[in-house]
Amino acid sequence: MITFKGRIGLFIPCYIDQFYPQVGIATLELLEKLGLDVAYPFRQTCCGQPMANSGCEEDARKVYQKFVANFSSFDYVVSPSGSCVYHVRKHYNILEQTEDVKKVRQNTFELCEFLLDVLNVDDLGIHFPHKVGIHQSCHGLRGLKLGTGSELVFEKQSKVHKLLSKAKGLEIINLDREDECCGFGGTFSVFQPDISVKMGKDRIADHQKNGAEYITATDTSCLMHLEGIIRRNNKPLKTIHIAEILNTWKP
Repeated sequence: MITFKGRIGLFIPCYIDQFYPQVGIATLELLEKLGLDVAYPFRQTCCGQPMANSGCEEDARKVYQKFVANFSSFDYVVSPSGSCVYHVRKHYNILEQTEDVKKVRQNTFELCEFLLDVLNVDDLGIHFPHKVGIHQSCHGLRGLKLGTGSELVFEKQSKVHKLLSKAKGLEIINLDREDECCGFGGTFSVFQPDISVKMGKDRIADHQKNGAEYITATDTSCLMHLEGIIRRNNKPLKTIHIAEILNTWKP
């Protein structure tokens, strides 16, 4: 248990809700294990990212407004999706900046950054005896600054690495290209499937070459893309969202 006062609204992206509900459940269970006051607004829908990525951001305004209406009453919004969180923070600037809009934009957090930056939790005593490769999604890495891009000449840091580095039995493998895109890119994978798949195969080959048993990430969208390629090519790898690893913690 930790000392924290505030109501948390849990935002579960549409693709997690439809295809990977276990990720949403793991996120909720983890937050509840920490003794937090968490609620799931049943009227929530999409954050609007797919429409915006397709060039229809003006049409997404009503989706943005609905998101704000659903979550403005909470002190924090937490989501197991770096790309969706980035979209809320950065793309809701096209709305009139009312107090509710500013509050939601400022207080929406990806799960890992919420644990580290708001709760100051970096060691959950996790036990996960596997070799794990960390895929750092583009929105999370360079948008939310969950890590340091390899092109920057700074001391390297990664919030995902920090949370997993203290896990018992877990070995974080070193990748040859640690922050390369998986090729998903939302609608990019629809309009440029050949390039998208080739990029995904490159990421999988890097993990496989370096001995990973699991690939983890903060974005289920990236993992969904990689999992599909793994299955179609019968590769001996598994994908798992960071929330599912963190939820192995037994307080």
